[in-house]
Amino acid sequence: MSNESGDRMTYAKAGVDMDAGDRFVDFIKSIKSKSILPSLGGFSGGIELDVSKYRKPVLLSCTDGVGTKLLVAQKLKKYDTVGIDLVAMSVNDLVVAGAKPLVFLDYIACGKIKPEILEQLMKGIVDGCEQSDCVLAGGETAEMPDLYKEDDFDLAGFAVGMVERDEMLPKKDRIKEGDLILGIPSTGVHSNGFSLARKAVPQDSKPAWEQLLVPTKIYVREMLKLIETGCILGAAHITGGGLEGNIVRAMPDNLVPKLTYDWPVPDIFDLIQKNGNVETDEMRRVFNLGIGMAVIVSKENGKTAEDAAKKAGITLRQIGTCVHA
Repeated sequence: MSNESGDRMTYAKAGVDMDAGDRFVDFIKSIKSKSILPSLGGFSGGIELDVSKYRKPVLLSCTDGVGTKLLVAQKLKKYDTVGIDLVAMSVNDLVVAGAKPLVFLDYIACGKIKPEILEQLMKGIVDGCEQSDCVLAGGETAEMPDLYKEDDFDLAGFAVGMVERDEMLPKKDRIKEGDLILGIPSTGVHSNGFSLARKAVPQDSKPAWEQLLVPTKIYVREMLKLIETGCILGAAHITGGGLEGNIVRAMPDNLVPKLTYDWPVPDIFDLIQKNGNVETDEMRRVFNLGIGMAVIVSKENGKTAEDAAKKAGITLRQIGTCVHA
């Protein structure tokens, strides 16, 4: 493509405002938080590792996004919580392996750098890092006007954690028939199933859409306390695939979860099912239905785990057992 008019072309005229990008980095640096690495803005970021308490330390990493929940934020023009979702989706995946999250990085892609949106997104990301006691070590903001519309954006997150090799979860060789499955409540839909949820709720009901936007619960502190008891044999972050589809990933091949489905279910799921005419089996296959984290303990250690949870102020209820496949 030639420039027949003779005007001098610049990156800004092509749609990429480098100065706006620099100002956004300065904004991130200005946020007062212990979770922001002081060297933010360099070519890479990292933290010093104290491995003295580890015999065989293992670094684990994971990545995830927020999906079409971003369209809910756009509809409500409220952007300060989806950053929490972004962090939650990765750090919750780390902690079910027994790992303590250490570092988080974000990737924001957009059609145009809009401070009124991106600054709110970043506040949520920092909030999520604070809740999970990890460090925001860096990230990337990509302005791509030829790929995204002006108000479009997407988020991706990356997290790294550390765990002692012998303490990694799940311990599939120790899980047996009759072991208990315990659940920690979710805060709602979290960040999965939104391609269905957005179409199933009443389109003109602001309260329903506000319920959809409630951020994913970060379970790091609660899970690390439960893991300290030594009772946890396996754990599952309940994301896409529902309860059974995720819990089975933490179990040996000869066992499957048998769930009671008798716990309190947040109203938003009833609204999705009734208004969208969604069958119960489909609801169970897609959504967490009120349980965002599940752990497996032996029948003998069930009371120990429940007592430890009660002492720590963690809501933990039995939701099923392990049975032969």
